[in-house]
Amino acid sequence: MAEKQSILGRITQLAKANINALLDRAEDPEKMLDQMIRDYTNSIAEAESAVAQTIGNLRLAEKDHEEDVAEVKQWGEKAAAASAKADELRKGGDDAAADKFDNLAKVALAKQLSAEKEVASAEPMLQSQRELAEKLKAGINQMRDKLEDLKGKRDELVARQKTAAAQNMVQDAVSKISVLDPTTELSRFEERVRKEEAMAMGRSELAADSLESQFAELENAGDDAEIAARFAALKKQD
Repeated sequence: MAEKQSILGRITQLAKANINALLDRAEDPEKMLDQMIRDYTNSIAEAESAVAQTIGNLRLAEKDHEEDVAEVKQWGEKAAAASAKADELRKGGDDAAADKFDNLAKVALAKQLSAEKEVASAEPMLQSQRELAEKLKAGINQMRDKLEDLKGKRDELVARQKTAAAQNMVQDAVSKISVLDPTTELSRFEERVRKEEAMAMGRSELAADSLESQFAELENAGDDAEIAARFAALKKQD
């Protein structure tokens, strides 16, 4: 009985395992959960084997009990037959033979009484074993349910981990190409383009200034010619 109770205690302990706490401590959830599933599946197989043996022993005990009940009936029938034969012989005047059958009837009754005691003593134990068997089967079902929960949590956690990893990869990629970071290659390239644009603007402005000065010199040259012409006209008047 103690061994059977230890089986039930083991099943109950496994069925009440705190899976969430194990998940919280997981460094590599996918590998850790796969191993947990394998270990838990093996534990269920071991428990099922032990429970099957317990149930098998119960069925054998029930069969023995049924045979004892049948034996009680058989010895009662034998006692009744021997007593009836004794009465018949006594009526015929054969007291010696009648006494012999009466003694057989008493022996049969003693056997019947012994069998009845066996039946009576076995009934409480059988009832206890039946209750234990039901608890063991319920424990097995709890373990199977826990295994399905574990598989579901495994799939959920792995999916969440992969999603988080993908999000982190995206964030890393975005941070590496951020145009607001002056240390990035993109920012340095932008600064170089800005310098080239400034150089082009400066050269364009210098070119414009040079062209205006040339036009100004042409205008000044025209004035000098006009002045010379007017001066020559004055000389002629003299």
